[in-house]
Amino acid sequence: MGSWRRWTRAERVLPRRSGHHVVTLIELLTSRAETDPRLCGFRFLHETSANGGARLTYSELRAKAQTIAVALRAIGVRKGDRVLLLYPPGLDFVAAFFGVLCAGAAAVPAHPPHPARLRSTLPRLEAVVADARPAAVLATAAIRTAAITARLLPAARWLATDELDESQAAEWCEPHVDRDALALVQYTSGSTASPKGVLVTHHNLVRNSVVIHHAFGHSPRSRGVIWLPPYHDMGLIGGVVQPLFGGFPVTLMSPASFLMCPLNWLKAIAREGATTSGGPNFAFDLCVRKTTPEQRARLDLSSWEVAFVGAEPVRLETLERFADAFAPSGFRPEAFHPCYGLAESTLFVTGGVKGARPAVCSVSAMALSSGRVAPVESDSRKLVSCGRATHGARVLIVDPERCVRCEPEEVGEIWIASESVARGYHDRPEESERVFGARLADTDEGPFLRTGDLGFVREDELFLTGRLKNVIIIGGRNHCAEDIERTVENCHPALRPGCCAAFSVDLEGEERLVIAAELERRPTEGGEQSPTGIQMLVNTIRSAVAELHDVRAHAVLMLRPAAFPRTSSGKAQRHLCRANFLASTQP
Repeated sequence: MGSWRRWTRAERVLPRRSGHHVVTLIELLTSRAETDPRLCGFRFLHETSANGGARLTYSELRAKAQTIAVALRAIGVRKGDRVLLLYPPGLDFVAAFFGVLCAGAAAVPAHPPHPARLRSTLPRLEAVVADARPAAVLATAAIRTAAITARLLPAARWLATDELDESQAAEWCEPHVDRDALALVQYTSGSTASPKGVLVTHHNLVRNSVVIHHAFGHSPRSRGVIWLPPYHDMGLIGGVVQPLFGGFPVTLMSPASFLMCPLNWLKAIAREGATTSGGPNFAFDLCVRKTTPEQRARLDLSSWEVAFVGAEPVRLETLERFADAFAPSGFRPEAFHPCYGLAESTLFVTGGVKGARPAVCSVSAMALSSGRVAPVESDSRKLVSCGRATHGARVLIVDPERCVRCEPEEVGEIWIASESVARGYHDRPEESERVFGARLADTDEGPFLRTGDLGFVREDELFLTGRLKNVIIIGGRNHCAEDIERTVENCHPALRPGCCAAFSVDLEGEERLVIAAELERRPTEGGEQSPTGIQMLVNTIRSAVAELHDVRAHAVLMLRPAAFPRTSSGKAQRHLCRANFLASTQP
């Protein structure tokens, strides 16, 4: 009954259409276009434009989306089909996303392959296409031409949305789509070898939008600035769906614009008077490193009410450095809003209280490594809370082996139950059942979503401590350890197969990649075990990892034959490799 009451209060923020609350994103777009047709909902800030950029009112967005929907139906796309979106960040993507939904189909966002880096970007796209089996591919005319010229996705049915005649919008007929219809297949970014498509329904998106709206205190007076890529859940839902749901304008930027010059992001926030913006932990560190005191003094960040931080571990030192550096700009530490979420739960799971400083917990690092939350000894580790679950969502801390709830001061796997939890993985019934259908062994309570993340709850606040899954997060991007290890092992015959470990370490407040690889017992003809040969091997490993994974290795350790640590069953001991590396770097 308590959960029902919370949702009843939450219904008040849901837009209405024809006397009822919207239950699909099609109804949401239609409601906004009918209520505020001339309101500019979306603007894209180009790198070369200081104040201009393309704009879309709600009425214009609806017309473009309906035009795309008519064109999709004309080439045979049916209700329930999947449609691949290949766009750079911009308003063409926004129109295409809603165009797919208005056709009754499901959108599959993907990053278009980079022409100069096909070796590293094309395999993932091909894996997504093979798994999703889209009925059509939407793109700009330029991307379609480049793809056809390069013979990429030769069997695809292409549709260039910037060549369509918008007069066709009059032919659109609203599809009969209910709340449980598939709206989005969001592919996880953790693995390039086998990406998994999360099946997100209209109901998931609407309910998660309600939660975000309440957690961030959004209203029509809010203003957003988002540079996050739209083909990832945080950029898509936080930067496209949430502003439309809340009925407030958002200025979108290219991730490249931010990465090349973080000051561009901060200038946009100041210029637009943005109340909501954010990104991964690394983004805030980058702003501190790449700006000068003189530049900060010219900024006015006093409008920034919600600086959300998510997608990777939130570090107290990062928040403190940013708050100190940008205090002269009017930034308030209370604006920080650490969050926890994942694509399998649409996006948002927990968050802080708007206007309140994030909770911080000091614990013993030694005890934490053993799965216990203990008072601080000499090895203090400060953890930042990711907030609380709201609106009927449940967050449990569970022993991942025994599948029973942990004691209050134990670290365990985070399990979730909420209306935001997605339907499962596309075409992976067994894995979907294991991940999305978990039940407690002692009570049979469930189903729950197993996140693979580790943490504990103290005074209803969620604290993350690590990950069960072998995912390395560098610069806000997920990298699968096995994929990096596979690249290393295949880059040179002097490296022993199956004897490589990739892991991350926290150095100076940043996650950095370290690779340990064992040499073959017998030297090869190239003399790789000489000092010169070792350095050449290190350079080869660095180059291969940088090219295929777009990440720099902070350190590469070359192990002598038979020195690679393994368990008695033959499994690689990444944690021991990491511990040995950290021990070797201690003064």
